[in-house]
Amino acid sequence: MSGHSKWSTIKHKKGAADAKRGKIFSRLAKEITIAAKTGGGDPAGNPRLRTVLMEARSVNMPKENIERAIKKGTGELPGVSYDEVRYEGYAPGGIALIIDILTDNKNRTVAEIRHLLTRHGGSMAETNAVAWNFEQKGLIVIPKSACNDDEMLEKAIEAGAEDVDSSGEDFHEVTTASTDLYAVAKALEGMGLKAESAKLTMIPKTTQKVEGKAVGNVLKLMEALEEHDDVQNVYANFDISEEDMAAAMEG
Repeated sequence: MSGHSKWSTIKHKKGAADAKRGKIFSRLAKEITIAAKTGGGDPAGNPRLRTVLMEARSVNMPKENIERAIKKGTGELPGVSYDEVRYEGYAPGGIALIIDILTDNKNRTVAEIRHLLTRHGGSMAETNAVAWNFEQKGLIVIPKSACNDDEMLEKAIEAGAEDVDSSGEDFHEVTTASTDLYAVAKALEGMGLKAESAKLTMIPKTTQKVEGKAVGNVLKLMEALEEHDDVQNVYANFDISEEDMAAAMEG
């Protein structure tokens, strides 16, 4: 895939540290709450909740945290009311960004996101300025230790996946139609391939190459956005080589 996919893998490697800080659990709790609020607390009849619960279990989110978040969504427990907002923007060099937000104060959050973008050489964009270049897909991450490349491709196709990227060192990345994520992940698990993570993502249709000093600038902005408490996900269409990505992360 693209550098965007490599960024997903880097984030996955950092997942344990993120979980310890509570950031990833906080993000998932918000998503579980809003999914339960909009579609009910029973995952069997709520595909959105079913999908986010799969992600929550893949990062070992405590069961009590999950149950509390569901009850806040269904009104069984008091909770904060969140608004879902999607911002679009540009990173340095014209890289397209989609920033998904869950916030209890839209005015505060938009000002803070605009400030972060500006401080790191980016800018806000109008609605649909970049969204046309992305499509929602399911993304399942399987450790390379589980099976070789040929076996992964064969099993993914049998499970109903659309594509497999085995170019990374540590993980196979299985792409599905957004509506097939849960079914494909369940089928792969039935074949003995348990997902390290399984979630919906936005994959760019076309990518833009980033090289040299610009790599560090783009990645710093990505990290700054993802560290914001109201940011659920950031998607980008950059393409960065393995070497430049590694050098930037080490630097």
